[in-house]
Amino acid sequence: MKWMWVLLLLSCSLAVSAQGLRVGFGTHKPPYLFEGQGRGLEYDIVVSAAQHAGLEVEPHYAPMERLQLMLTQGKIDAITTTNERSGGNIFYSNVYIRYQNVAVALRSRNLDIQRISDLGRYSVNAFQRARFLLGSEYQAMAEANPRYREEAFQIARNRMLYSGRVDVVVTDMRILRYFNREVYTQVDVTQPLTLYPIFAATGYKLGCRQQADCQRFNLGLETIRSNGEYVAIERRYAVH
Repeated sequence: MKWMWVLLLLSCSLAVSAQGLRVGFGTHKPPYLFEGQGRGLEYDIVVSAAQHAGLEVEPHYAPMERLQLMLTQGKIDAITTTNERSGGNIFYSNVYIRYQNVAVALRSRNLDIQRISDLGRYSVNAFQRARFLLGSEYQAMAEANPRYREEAFQIARNRMLYSGRVDVVVTDMRILRYFNREVYTQVDVTQPLTLYPIFAATGYKLGCRQQADCQRFNLGLETIRSNGEYVAIERRYAVH
């Protein structure tokens, strides 16, 4: 098809003069991001799409709140795992990945959670900037709940959940399951859980200071979706 040839030619042209792109990735959250290791489901998608668009990624790892500030200050060029709900005077790419977040509690707690607003009755721990990224109903709950906290490091949620220090955690189950491998000597990860599927899948985008960077990233993203590389990356992490 003609459009595929156009994408290929543009991608090859851009690759000749690759420009650096300082990208904030957040902290360790396997299988999406293995901090400092240059790999992960989300990491590989972002880097591959960027490379096909002639952008050479320079990764920066830090908590999301700090990365948001760095982006505002011009210390990085783009930030991952974000969308328009996060706010800020920046530009956004197309959706490159979707997370399926759930509310999780120990089954022994026997909590009654039917909708997002029900979380307001409990102590809740979530990932940084969840209060913006998970929608207006969630933000209202978070702002009105004195026992709501956001934690930069994903592994802390596993410890707090299984030790009973918090009623509910909000997380993607792939991340929770992965970190069980790292905390099983500290807490009893065999305790039964109850999952509350009260969230729609969250589509994440690249947030860029320059619109041109997002436009080029979109080009690369379309390329890896059309040439099969995106699916290959997904398969690489399917066992996690």
